[in-house]
Amino acid sequence: MAKAFVKTFKRDYVHANHLDSAKVVLEQFPGWIKNYNENAPHKDLKMKSPREHRKSLAVSEQCPVK
Repeated sequence: MAKAFVKTFKRDYVHANHLDSAKVVLEQFPGWIKNYNENAPHKDLKMKSPREHRKSLAVSEQCPVK
C-alpha cells in the first residue's frame, strides 16, 4: 500500500510540479496532501477520495434505530 501511495504521489504531484528548491517543495507539500485526501480518486476505494470513503463508512455505520 505504501509503495502505491509513493508511486501515485510522485506521478501526480512531484513530477507534475516545479521543484526549484526544497523550500518550494515544502511550501507545496501540505496542499498536495490535502488534494490527495480530499479530491483524488483511488481505485481501491471504488474511485472515491479517502475523505469520501470515510464519509460513506460513517453513514453506513450509523444505527438506524435510536
